[in-house]
Amino acid sequence: MKRVALGLLLASVAGSAYAADLPAPPAVPYTKAPAIVSPATNWSGFYIGAMGGYGSENSGDQFAIKGGFGGGTVGYNWQFGQFVVGLEGDGAFADINNSVTQVFPVVGAVTASAKVDALATIRGRFGVAFDQVLLYGTAGLALADTKLSASALGLTVSDSQTLTGWTAGAGIEWMFLPHWSVKGEYLYRSFGSQTFFASTVPGGISTGTLNINSGQVGINYHF
Repeated sequence: MKRVALGLLLASVAGSAYAADLPAPPAVPYTKAPAIVSPATNWSGFYIGAMGGYGSENSGDQFAIKGGFGGGTVGYNWQFGQFVVGLEGDGAFADINNSVTQVFPVVGAVTASAKVDALATIRGRFGVAFDQVLLYGTAGLALADTKLSASALGLTVSDSQTLTGWTAGAGIEWMFLPHWSVKGEYLYRSFGSQTFFASTVPGGISTGTLNINSGQVGINYHF
């Protein structure tokens, strides 16, 4: 037994000495996990939305009209690198109006009213995208359903016409969530002169050029 115990002790000492002579295993380098980077916003595709705003005639006279509007938007974007081009259409119910009353010697009080009760545009857009933010300019066709009326002696006559013109402006849009964006926009709308009451008044009544400044905000869903 003494010889067996002595042999085991010598074997243990020899094994320890051999293990001490072995080279240490190489250290495993620590690599920090890369940060998660959100993909760049892609503005390409179809979108729909809602919008509303306020418009006022670019005129300082007493007949200048002003008021609010609200409606919907539909459009499509194409993105090329940082640049975005698109086509957008919108339509809105409006209450942009004004009424003026004057008293005349024979007929008494006469009230003349003008109102834009609907607005629409078809516009091109060109912008520069900074990931979630899009800065753009826009221009195109503008339409406005307009009504003129006059009241006197308990009688009212009115006529409605659709005005055509052009619009131009600029805006900023922010993709605050995947598929969702909000925007703020300024538009200048200019409509050529239109003749009202041509069938009831000899020569009709010409409106002259109608220019409207408008600011609007909207929210869009991108497919």
